[in-house]
Amino acid sequence: MSSFLTKLGIGKDKNKDKIGNESTKTGTIKVKSSGTSGSSHHHSHSSHNSKLFSSSERKKNSLKELKEIPISPIPNSAGSTPTKKEVSNTKTTSSGLSSTKATETPLKTTVTASKAPKDVEVIKEEREEVKETQKDKRISTINSTPSVPPSKIEKKKFKLDDFVIMQTLGTGSFGRVHLVKHKETGKFYAMKVLVKRQIIESKQVEHTINEKKILETLDHPYMVNLIGSFKDNRNLYIVLEYVCGGELFSYLRQCKRLPNHVARFYAAEVVLAFEHLHSKDIIYRDLKPENLLIDKNGNIKITDFGFAKYVPDVTWTLCGTPDYLAPEIIQSKGYGKAVDWYALGVLIYEMLAGFPPFYDEDQMRLYERILEGRLRWPSYFDPAAKDLIKRLLSPDLTKRYGNLKSGSADIKKHKWFSEIDWKKLAEVKVKAPYIPPFTSEGDASNFDSYPEDHDPYGLPGPDLYAEEFKNF
Repeated sequence: MSSFLTKLGIGKDKNKDKIGNESTKTGTIKVKSSGTSGSSHHHSHSSHNSKLFSSSERKKNSLKELKEIPISPIPNSAGSTPTKKEVSNTKTTSSGLSSTKATETPLKTTVTASKAPKDVEVIKEEREEVKETQKDKRISTINSTPSVPPSKIEKKKFKLDDFVIMQTLGTGSFGRVHLVKHKETGKFYAMKVLVKRQIIESKQVEHTINEKKILETLDHPYMVNLIGSFKDNRNLYIVLEYVCGGELFSYLRQCKRLPNHVARFYAAEVVLAFEHLHSKDIIYRDLKPENLLIDKNGNIKITDFGFAKYVPDVTWTLCGTPDYLAPEIIQSKGYGKAVDWYALGVLIYEMLAGFPPFYDEDQMRLYERILEGRLRWPSYFDPAAKDLIKRLLSPDLTKRYGNLKSGSADIKKHKWFSEIDWKKLAEVKVKAPYIPPFTSEGDASNFDSYPEDHDPYGLPGPDLYAEEFKNF
């Protein structure tokens, strides 16, 4: 990572906490809610802050079990509390593997603002003390009615014997993610192996199948794309692009915050990826540095599509990462694609500041801060970036950029992006500000090491769950 700091002209600040001392490389891989993260591969299955996100916090190393606590309803101004229905408990791993026990919790649309948000410096100090499990909290629910987009893109057909399993890149509740080498072509991929029995026990069958179907409709240079899938009597196998550079989060943690031009480059690539998703009526719903991988050329790849959903109109499911939830999600209002643009505003702020715009160790208080919407700006913020963030974080959907008549064009034409050549960027012809170090296509040095203690794959035996996974 030191090369990343040097490349960007960022030296270590002796007066600041040394983020690099955590030593853990945040790998990638996430197999999320479906028990698998859907998009990424290695890391977050990819799957994959400044001071505040340095220690043991939101290191969503996509390869660790992320614990989630039940969501308590936010009381309304009269002091009453909505009736709780089911509350979801989602476990996610740094590998992107996660299991989700879905349920929904209605949140009251009105929140009483108790006190003004604390000063930015105070927030930064508090965040350093936050527990890793608190940072990695996830909220998730399963949709009662499956909704899957059309236009399936034909993927390759594989079988287990087509690959040589190299090493584990991440582990999760339903299995693990491996770096694999295709015997015939010599190409490297990230392969998620999900145990059928564990998916059944967690009641994540429908979610797992829907996630795979969404991946089958995607093909974009700034997303981790599905290569193929297959199954046997015991497991499901999802083969994804292998992205060797690791998570953006790990780089952000090292340099505390990104230079303006670097944050702008990554944000612009996210804009193009979101345009593609939204053109297919798919909402991503899980943007954050942990879910952005950096490929060998320095471009980002969005990973982990465990919360992605086909939404031609509106949805009411409560899911996402607390720091990145849009007000309308918290208020249990029907929401649409605008929540992704809100999350982009949070991401830009976090890349430039090193921490999200709203934070509190108490989840309910965090939601209140988000609904209050009072932003504090570090003095070093670029004025143009500040203006764009304000427009993206607008709680008023009639004013939020990305949700207006011109759609994403308003964002792309904003002065903060004035130096971006959108045509060249769409053609992947813009030189990235940083190229991650790697020795070969199959280099996994940017990911953590894991014991190879999994059960053997491909063993003979009856397929006890053939009916449940007939559509996989």
